[in-house]
Amino acid sequence: MLRKIIRPMSFFLIFSFCLLDFSVQTAKAQMIGTDTVIATQKQEVNRERITAFLGRADVQRVMVQRGVDAAEAQKRVAGLSDSELTKISQAMDQLPVGGDFGVGSVIGASVFIFLVLLITDIAGLTHVFPFVSHRR
Repeated sequence: MLRKIIRPMSFFLIFSFCLLDFSVQTAKAQMIGTDTVIATQKQEVNRERITAFLGRADVQRVMVQRGVDAAEAQKRVAGLSDSELTKISQAMDQLPVGGDFGVGSVIGASVFIFLVLLITDIAGLTHVFPFVSHRR
């Protein structure tokens, strides 16, 4: 009984060993140019910058308003090529820094004007506010 099992099993093992690949992969070492390293680092910085931009709460709120899934956008950024990352990064550099002229700017300007008028009223140059006592 054992001979009936050993013979087919040995053929199977011999056939399996013949299919194995015992070749050794050789490593090749060569110098990498400075330009290549800098370009790679720049692409990583661009990808991190775009990912951080998409991670902001205000950007995600706008994406949700327009029907874009934030997780899907992050996946697509991960799949962008180097040239696409460079184009998006350059477009981000050309965007206005402060964003749109909103309510915060109007409130800030109003407070600034109030303070200027208050200081000039205290200095006696104007008489705008009745709660400032003027010495005569």
